[in-house]
Amino acid sequence: MSHSPIVFVLSGPNLNLLGTREPEIYGHDTLDDIHIRLATQANELRLEIDCRQSNHEGDLIDWLHEAHFAGAKAVLLNAGGYTHTSIALHDAIKSIRVPVIEVHLSDPMKRETFRHISYVGMAATAHFAGHGAESYTLALDAAARL
Repeated sequence: MSHSPIVFVLSGPNLNLLGTREPEIYGHDTLDDIHIRLATQANELRLEIDCRQSNHEGDLIDWLHEAHFAGAKAVLLNAGGYTHTSIALHDAIKSIRVPVIEVHLSDPMKRETFRHISYVGMAATAHFAGHGAESYTLALDAAARL
């Protein structure tokens, strides 16, 4: 029995509030809406996905390690605000062999200057930002091509 390659989809702090949180920036889709679309897309791409969200930095780091030990094909990571603050996430990405694709709904470079630095991006394989919920589907397409 052959198993489809797995892609982890990890979302960080405050992304559980999508749909109601600043919809003028983040849109009206909930994280569940995004995950449902990704599941359909993953099936079409013959991938499995494992979607998770946490407001806790350590959970994201543990899940990056888990993706590594599971032999995941890729990780899609929207680290939320940790993108701009977490050297620990940067180090976790650098310490694993799994390609990590940075994902953002908005374009951090068009927002406050403190969002212009991405510690996640400095370690990531690729980046998709500023396309709303489609940033995730573009990233999953890229993961399938890896």
